[in-house]
Order: sequence, then C-alpha cells, then structure tokens
Amino acid sequence: MEIVTQQAGDALEVKVRGRLDNYWTEHLRSNLEELIRGGAHSLRLNLSEVPYLSSAGVGLLMQVYNQLKGIGGGLVVTNPSERAKLILDLCKLSPILLAEAVPVAPLHRKADIRRFSSPLAAYEVVEYEIQKPLVCRRIGDPSLLQGCRFGPEDCRTIDFPARSFGLGLGAFGHDFEDSQARFGEFLAVGGSAAYLPTDGTNVPDFMVASGELVPQVNVLYGMRCEGGFSHLMRFESTMPETPVPLAEVVTSALQVASAPAIGLVMVAESAGLVGAALRRSPAATPGVAHSPFTFPEIRGWLSFSTERLYSRSLVLLSGVVAASECAQLSGLLRPVGGGNGNLQGHFHAAAFSYRPLKKGDIDLNATVTTLFETESLQGVLHLLGDDREAAGPHQSEFVRGACWLAALSEIQ
Repeated sequence: MEIVTQQAGDALEVKVRGRLDNYWTEHLRSNLEELIRGGAHSLRLNLSEVPYLSSAGVGLLMQVYNQLKGIGGGLVVTNPSERAKLILDLCKLSPILLAEAVPVAPLHRKADIRRFSSPLAAYEVVEYEIQKPLVCRRIGDPSLLQGCRFGPEDCRTIDFPARSFGLGLGAFGHDFEDSQARFGEFLAVGGSAAYLPTDGTNVPDFMVASGELVPQVNVLYGMRCEGGFSHLMRFESTMPETPVPLAEVVTSALQVASAPAIGLVMVAESAGLVGAALRRSPAATPGVAHSPFTFPEIRGWLSFSTERLYSRSLVLLSGVVAASECAQLSGLLRPVGGGNGNLQGHFHAAAFSYRPLKKGDIDLNATVTTLFETESLQGVLHLLGDDREAAGPHQSEFVRGACWLAALSEIQ
C-alpha cells in the first residue's frame, strides 16, 4: 500500500493506493493516527486507487470519522473507486462519509481570544466571567510521611463533586482500616477521581460521578480546590520536535492569571512524564525506623524512572502552583524545576490511552468523564522536576493542551 499526504486548503488530503483489506487496514490506521497526533484534525481520504474495500477498512473509516467528529474535526472520503463507492453505498455510509467535511468548531468564548507566544509554545487564552472564587483547602500534615506516622486520626473522607478538584495521598475505601494497605497518589477532577493503590496490584482505580454517587477519597494529606475558573489557556508546541515543558506551561498560567498562586487543571497530549509513585502504603507500616526517602530504603518505597513515561498518552493533570514559596501551603509545594528556582508546585497526573485533544469549544467535565468511560487508565504519577546537572533539565513535557485555571482567592 502507498500513502501520500498533501495539504488541501484547511484539510490534509491522504491519497491511498492499494487494497484496503484487514492486513493493510492496520497500516493505514497507524498512518492516520500519526497524522492526528501531529495535529491534523480535518482529513480528506482519497480512495480513487483503492480497488478493494473490506469490512475492516469500512470499520476503520467509521472509527476515524467518529473520533475526529468528537474533537471538532472531520473526515470525508473523496473520489472513491467504483468498488469502494459500491461498498459504502451497500453499507449506507455514503451520505455520511461522502458528505462535505465537518468544519472545525470555533472556540466558545465570552470575549476575544488573546494570543501570545514564547520560543517554545503558542498560546490562546479565553477569559471567563468567574461565578465563584477558587478556594483551596489544605488537608492533613505531609510531614507525617517521614517515619510513616499516619494513624486513623489522620485520615479524612473527602467528597470531590464536579465543581472541585484536588490531589494528594489517599485511597478508596470505607475508612482508614479498609484503606490502610492501599494509600497512594490520587487526583480528582470534574466529578471523577483516580488513584494508584500500593497493595502490589499496580493497577490504577477510579470512580466517576453518576446520579447521586460522588467520588469520595480517604485522604491522608493533600489539597482540595472548589470554585470557578477564570481562564482557559490552550497551548501548542511551536516545533514538533521540541515539546513544551511543564515549567513553561505553569509559568505562563501564572502570568495569565496575574496572581501569586493558582489552581489549575490540564488535559494535554503527552510527550513524556517525569514522576514517581509510592510502592508501599505509608500507613501500613507505622513508625518505621528510617525515612522511606533515604537511601537505600527509597528503592523499596518509591517507583521512579529516569526515562519519560506515557509519551503517547492523553494526560489529565491537577495541581497548585505558586510563583514563590507559599507559607500557607508549606510542605505541600516543591520546586517545579526548569531553571526557575522560585517556582513551587504540586501536580498529579493520570495517563490514558491516546485520543486527540478536541479543538474548538471544550467542556472540562464532559472531557474528563469521556476519558474515564472510553479510554484506558494507564497510571497515576506525582510529577517531579529533575534539575541535576549530570542528568540535565528533566521534566514532564507536552505537545499541546488545554488548561483551566484561576487565582487562589483563599487558602484554608
């Protein structure tokens, strides 16, 4: 099979030459996925030189059509061969696939889009009329992690409804005793919550709000933010071979909010995450003799990779970032890295199987729910920055993303 691509106005034309049977369908699938990952969300598929189209090929066409439609893009089949046209007619898909391409939906906004750029990224910002200021509640005492000194009195059951987000160390369960052997990193966004149990399964678990069901997390320590977002900030790498570091994104977010500290939620296409996750619950072995984060004990307590993880995933991130040290969040924020020694933050991320980020109008809660219900949850990480000279600047990076953010009006 031969595949040739060229720009055709606002769309990308993909000309296919050869049989589109079950074998070659996978070849075309991988090519289309790469184009979509590269930002091509409006495709024109030229099938003039496809003499055979099987059900596998038809299934691929509909899968890509629905995927692009769901993110505000579109797929249209152009110039089908006689045989390909017959198959589409028999499947009653000609009115769908041979119609005009679906235009990319414009970004919903209450004001004009503000655009700016840096050497690494191009940004688009929309300002919202905030209905309720964002309030951050500090939960628990992170210093108890040293020596694993958590007990039942340190566990709080916290609700995370749709208008809240948060992160920290927690678990799903009835109470402290039920969760004691499973406490790990968690995050909650838009009525959904995910965490990585430390019971040896290494399989992340999640809860999604439904009806009267609201995700609850037994939290040892962390943060919970509730309120509205003042801005939606989109970003995209200006050079495909140079992703956008996390420090760059959150620095721009602080500038957009014009605030010393902000809460933010992000959905982004990952170029690789740098982070760590607990291997053991710090509540299962109370009062250990040494800190779990000293050498060599740390090797049994913490999972950390020097290589970037989940480089081809869609990532959901929640966090808090401050332009400098914040006394009210002392012990919860750490240096973000990236050469900015004053930047402090705390971020957790959930990695999902890849799907392109929707263009145009995007709803946070609907996007998050769709991720949990339709994609595979691959892992949950506490994101880290590594500025050691021997390793070179090393932090999570992204291709493009959407950030919802607001200034922290109060820290409780």
